[in-house]
Amino acid sequence: MSEKIMYINAPEFEKEVLQGDKVIVDFYSTECPPCEALAHKYEELAELFGDKIKFIKIMRQDNRELAVSLGVTSSPTVLFYDKGKLVGDILRGGIKRSELIKNISLLIGEEEVKTTLNKIQKRSTECDVLILGGGPGGLTAAIYSAQAKLKTIVVDKELTGGQVKTTHMVWNYPGFPEPIPGYMLMHYMFEQAEKAGAEFRQAVDVSSVDLINKVVVVDDVETIKAKKIIISTGSSPRVIGVKGEKEYKGQGISYCATCDAKFYEGKKVVVIGGGNSAIEESLFIAKFADEITIVHQFDKLQANKMAQEKAFANPKIKFMFEHEPREFIKEGQSVNKVVVEDLKTKELKTIETDGVFIFAGMVPNLELFKDKFELDNWGYIKTDNFQRTSIKDVFAVGDVASKPYRQITVAVAEGTVAAIQAAKEIEEETKLEDNVENKISA
Repeated sequence: MSEKIMYINAPEFEKEVLQGDKVIVDFYSTECPPCEALAHKYEELAELFGDKIKFIKIMRQDNRELAVSLGVTSSPTVLFYDKGKLVGDILRGGIKRSELIKNISLLIGEEEVKTTLNKIQKRSTECDVLILGGGPGGLTAAIYSAQAKLKTIVVDKELTGGQVKTTHMVWNYPGFPEPIPGYMLMHYMFEQAEKAGAEFRQAVDVSSVDLINKVVVVDDVETIKAKKIIISTGSSPRVIGVKGEKEYKGQGISYCATCDAKFYEGKKVVVIGGGNSAIEESLFIAKFADEITIVHQFDKLQANKMAQEKAFANPKIKFMFEHEPREFIKEGQSVNKVVVEDLKTKELKTIETDGVFIFAGMVPNLELFKDKFELDNWGYIKTDNFQRTSIKDVFAVGDVASKPYRQITVAVAEGTVAAIQAAKEIEEETKLEDNVENKISA
C-alpha cells in the first residue's frame, strides 16, 4: 500500500479536496473486482506523481451521502480536482492506466507527465501460460492451467467476463436450474480462477503482441514472456452499416440492453435482429420500455424456442418480419425515427421510436493479430481438435475460434481442452530439456 495515498471520509472532503490544490479522488468499495483491478494502477501512479498531486481514496459504502451528492453511483469512480474545481473525465468501471495518465496530464501538464513516466523502471515477467481475454473460455483455461500448478496470467483489455457479463440472464448453463445473471456467472468463474492461483491484468492496454516469441507488452510497462499463449479475445457486436448507425452510436443507438435498457422506462424501442441475443435482450428491455418493435429480415425468428414463446406472449413486443432498417434519423437529442424496407413490397416505412438496440451477430476480436492466423471463411481462427492454431504454441478458444455454434458451454469446453493440452506439452518439453541437460552434464 502506497504511503502517498490518503484515506479520508466525508467530514475531511472539504479541507483535503475542495480546499486542496491538485487532487485525485478514488471512490472505491470492498469486494469490488473493478476496484481491485484499479488499485495497483492507482498505487503505482501515486508513487510516481504523489509529490505533485494529492491521491485520495474514499470508501463509497461508508460515505454514501457524499458520493450521491457528487453523482458517484458506482465503484470505482475517479474524480480529478484542480483548486477545488472538478476537471477532466469522470472515470468509472474498468479504468485503464492510460485514462488516468490522460487526466493527470490535465493537472500538471503533458511534459511533466512524460518526464516522470520516462523514469519508470520497466519490468519483465515469465509465466507458463498467458491467456489473452477473460471470457468464459479464457477463465476456464485459467482454472485448469492454474490448478495444474502452472504459472498462469490472464490479460484483458476490459474487466473479465467477456460478452456474458453484459447478458441479463443465462438460461441454460448446466448446474443452474434457475436463470443466473450473466455478470454473476462470470464473477464465479473469475473467483474460481483467482483462487486456483491465476494472476490477472485487467483493464489494461496491450501495447504489443509477438506470437512467434510469445511475448506480450502491457501498458508499455510490463513485458510478459510465456511458454504457451491461449487466445480468448472473444467477439464484438456486428455493425450493420445502415445510415446513421455510426454517427448516432450512444445517441439512441445501443448494442447492450443490460447497459442501456434502464434509460427507456415507459418509452418506445426498436430492436434489430431475430436471434437469441435479440429476443432474450428484448425480454429484458420489456421490463422498462412500454413498446418494443422487433425488426427482422426473415419470416421467422432464429432464437431458442423458450425465448420465442416468451416474446410472442409479451403484450409489449410486436414484430415486423421480412423488414430491414435503411436509415436511423436523429431529430433532437437522440434517434427518434427508423426507416425500414418491406423486403417483399420494397415499400419504405418510418417507425417512431425513443431508441434502437442492434443485435445483428458478432465479429471476432482480432485487431491485435491482424494477418497472423489461418482463418475460416467468416474470419474466425481455425483450430485443430486440441484448439491449436496455425502458430506453434498458440491456442484459440471461445468466440474468436471457428466453430458451428457459439455458446458459453462450448467456450468452456474449448478452454478446458486448450489448457489440458498446453499443460501436457509443457510437461513433455520440460522433460526433454531436462534430458538434454543431463546428457550435457554427463
